Amino acid sequence: MLVKPEQSTKLFRYIAIALLATAGAGLAFIKTSPWSGPRARIQMDLDRGCDLRAGPCTSALQDGRAIRFSIEPRSIPPLVPLQLRVDAIGFAAQAVTVDLNGVGMPMGLNRVFLSQVPDGHFAASGSLSVCIRDAMEWEALVTVVSDDVEIAAPFRFITVKNGVLP
Repeated sequence: MLVKPEQSTKLFRYIAIALLATAGAGLAFIKTSPWSGPRARIQMDLDRGCDLRAGPCTSALQDGRAIRFSIEPRSIPPLVPLQLRVDAIGFAAQAVTVDLNGVGMPMGLNRVFLSQVPDGHFAASGSLSVCIRDAMEWEALVTVVSDDVEIAAPFRFITVKNGVLP
């Protein structure tokens, strides 16, 4: 089948227009995504007084912004669905993730993307992998993204096989 030159030019124009429209839509998506950068990153210090098994913990900056994090059930058993909750205090959050990993024993990427619920906090269900140790220390790195900044706060907790701390 032979293609006439005017048909070839018309086809080329359609393809070029489709590619430009796709590229424009992709760029618009990237620019409006809460994970697009660049933005400042603030790494908060670990609060060693935090005990997530006792209840929610709050990590605060000197300017009044804070991140409150909680896990239910409070016994934090491995391989059981856990309810994760994050509140951004003093700033508007666009997106929230929680990375769950072993301290001193990396367990691979276990990132949970939280969704905003009607009352304004972020929540999701996640779980911990099983460990051969009787007790294990974990870190939940909570990352909250807003318009101008990404704030990461570490929270540590212990899991035990029988649910009772030694």
